[in-house]
Amino acid sequence: MSDYKLNPHYASEDVKKEPIRTGFGRGLKIAGKDDENIVALCADLTESTQMHMFRDEFPERFVEVGVAEQNLVTVASGMARAGKIPFTSSYAAFSPGRNWEQIRTTICLNDMPVKIVGSHAGVSVGPDGATHQMLEDLALMRVLPNMVVVVPGDSIEAEKATIAIAENGKPSYIRLAREKTPIFSTEGSPFEIGKAYVLRTGSDITLAGTGLMTHQLLLLARMLEDSGVNAEVLHVPTIKPLDEEAILESVKKTGRVVTAEEAQIAGGFGGAVAELLSEKCPAPLHRIGMKDRFGESGDPQELLEHFGLTAETMLPHVQQFIDKVPQYKPGY
Repeated sequence: MSDYKLNPHYASEDVKKEPIRTGFGRGLKIAGKDDENIVALCADLTESTQMHMFRDEFPERFVEVGVAEQNLVTVASGMARAGKIPFTSSYAAFSPGRNWEQIRTTICLNDMPVKIVGSHAGVSVGPDGATHQMLEDLALMRVLPNMVVVVPGDSIEAEKATIAIAENGKPSYIRLAREKTPIFSTEGSPFEIGKAYVLRTGSDITLAGTGLMTHQLLLLARMLEDSGVNAEVLHVPTIKPLDEEAILESVKKTGRVVTAEEAQIAGGFGGAVAELLSEKCPAPLHRIGMKDRFGESGDPQELLEHFGLTAETMLPHVQQFIDKVPQYKPGY
């Protein structure tokens, strides 16, 4: 059994749900109380990104830059140079989607501890459609030198992650979902930048997830158990730096791995795991996520189902992978 403290009701239909972005808002407010050098900047989306919690508590440390995302991060970089710890928030489609070059040149190149908060990421944004459903951000951000990339699995973890990146002294990107999502962790669950966590032990296959997809993999593991498959569930909230040791330890035990992300599988979380395995453990890998296409407008749950990002829609593909692909054994 895993010693990770899971919410005992994570599989219940009545499991508590809360927007992941709400956890960020709480975490930023807590971090602001602990460190007066923390400042917040937003691009006219303060309530949507939940940065209003900080603004209302510390109005003198909040800057509204308006609809000017390039300005958002360049001003933040200047404030970081002056000794502040800036958090910038917008929709992920706009930051880093619109201002990636400014993030690269003014923040990462100078190793400035600016925190980029990309809210409303993934297809679960829903009716706003493909223009606002940012799917490429993981690939964009993890290739930047000096950048830390964090994708919390629920609102409780988002609060912890926000406090952690406030203290890490590095350029950091935190990815947030819009809709209410199930809370599978607890206040007692661990979170540390660069660490992955075994939520359920198994021997037949590793199910590695990030963000809200981890909850779906927990449900998928229960479904696979009904057919005699003992799946290990690995939660990977930090995409960069990747916890190579935890991933390799799990995959060497199970011999197969499935990754799941609410993002493009090219260059994202699945791409990071593929790179790791190709160099250090050539085990079979099946990546689940968006496959070289944009999203669509619709109800969030409907879209997750349509794009095969729920436990039920993943099940036949994962079962087929298990049936067709033998487990890797070290020494092959």
